[in-house]
Amino acid sequence: MEAVITIVALLFVLFVALGVYATVKVVGAAKRGVDRTITQARRTVEDHTLRAKSFAQLGPAGEIAQLRLALRTSMRATQDALHAGAAEDESLKESLGLFQRLSAHGQELDAELKRLESEPDRATLAQRLPALRERTERITASADSLRWAARDRARRFAEDDLDSLSTQIDVEAGALRHWTTTDPSPTSSSSPSSTPPWPDAPASGEAAEGQTWPEAPGPRTAQEPTRPAITPAAPRPSYPWQKKPRPESTT
Repeated sequence: MEAVITIVALLFVLFVALGVYATVKVVGAAKRGVDRTITQARRTVEDHTLRAKSFAQLGPAGEIAQLRLALRTSMRATQDALHAGAAEDESLKESLGLFQRLSAHGQELDAELKRLESEPDRATLAQRLPALRERTERITASADSLRWAARDRARRFAEDDLDSLSTQIDVEAGALRHWTTTDPSPTSSSSPSSTPPWPDAPASGEAAEGQTWPEAPGPRTAQEPTRPAITPAAPRPSYPWQKKPRPESTT
């Protein structure tokens, strides 16, 4: 009885632990989803604010807003392209490492530009703008280079796969239409002339002159006389010393 109670208690504790673990995981996933949504919303609001400042404000303040907007747009587009490509292409992992190092410089520049937005000394701000513009252009150029290289690589792989697929489809289509291919019929060489067969041997007792040869195939003209295949034997001459044949007896 005590063993049964112990097993039931252990199962109860196990179910409670599993419930707590599942609750923590669900709460953590929900918290990450909420944080992600808040971050995206904050980023969207900040981008719209920068776009409005770049059009509304004049002078160094408006140019700083334009620099921040260009920097953030380029870095975010490159990050999305590399993360999407790295899921299918392992060779982009090194590009992601380079982008992380570049992101550190971009975040440092963005923080500096954000601080300069509220700078009251416009003269000093105007003097520093050329250097800030050069840094922004270098970072965005590097980010754009990585992004376009990743896109060109993905497009090249897609074109190679499409070419291979098209070739296989052409071969399969030709195999399915095999009856349309005209095979050259073998030309027969000059057929041998048909020779007439040998005549059958005469039966015993039949005259030799009764043996005939089959006529060779071919048309005959009306004027050409018909010739026997073998000339009949001429009658033998009679000599005086030969005896006359005795008549056969009728009795």
